[in-house]
Amino acid sequence: MLLDFGMVAAGLLLLFLGGEGLVRGSVAIATRLGISKLVVGMVIVGFGTSAPELVVSLQAALAGSPDIALGNVVGSNIANILLILGIAALLSPLGNSDGGIRREALVMLLAATALVAALWYGEITRLIGFALLAGLALHLALAFLKERKSREDIAEGTAYEHEADEVSDVPLKLPIAIIATLAGLGLLVAGAELMVEGATAIARDFGVSEAVIGLTIVAVGTSLPELATAIVAAIRRHSDVVLANIVGSNIFNVLAILGITATIAPIGVSERFLLIDGPIMLAITLLAFLVLLRARTVGRVIGSGFLMLYIGYIGMLGYMG
Repeated sequence: MLLDFGMVAAGLLLLFLGGEGLVRGSVAIATRLGISKLVVGMVIVGFGTSAPELVVSLQAALAGSPDIALGNVVGSNIANILLILGIAALLSPLGNSDGGIRREALVMLLAATALVAALWYGEITRLIGFALLAGLALHLALAFLKERKSREDIAEGTAYEHEADEVSDVPLKLPIAIIATLAGLGLLVAGAELMVEGATAIARDFGVSEAVIGLTIVAVGTSLPELATAIVAAIRRHSDVVLANIVGSNIFNVLAILGITATIAPIGVSERFLLIDGPIMLAITLLAFLVLLRARTVGRVIGSGFLMLYIGYIGMLGYMG
């Protein structure tokens, strides 16, 4: 029993360190190669901070634990909004004046809707996975063109560029950056294997479903990179970075993480995701979209409300087992 918890704790630590190494190393490599901050912020940071979710979901799917694979993504999206955005807003009220964030929030809502629709099929098949990846490619292409045009019209940087700055404040030499990137990937793989094995054992020992473990321990654990980025950015009062980080992560979780995982190993859908957790995730995403659409500041009242909702959700999971 203690060994299982130790494996999960070690897996969390390795995932966090691996995510940090991958993001900072890959951003440094891109910067050294002259790749624009726009591409770095949109693609590299987006993929990098979602790398723990990808490796864990893929590992779980390949290991025959589809509830952990799907619970990881659904739970991460819920935690990103209610837990991470809630904490960030409590630390420092977040200004919401960037129209690009609101456009991205709409894409986040559409991605969540597509996921819930896919759940009704009973399995996230390879075909659905390819469709999600096609949606991601279209989104990145349109977002890149839109942000490039905005950057030409307005001298100041975009939220994605600021997000790239957030992880590149300490420049790395190219050899060190390559080592950090490769080490980060290795730590992610090792951490994912430990977490999936430990979480599955805990679920079996306590009689708790793998879905609940995936929605809670695994989901929060893989969201640590987003949490770390959000806390640092909130303290620095970089509201656009916090919002871009959370919204972008939720988009990547659905379109990239599930897309890549399903194309390699189709994911079976249990009834609880169809009837409970999927609709809850969609409702929370809709709530976040409306807040970002209407509120010019995501303040402490909204942040505390989100945290209370998250506590209530975790309590409901505990009651249902």
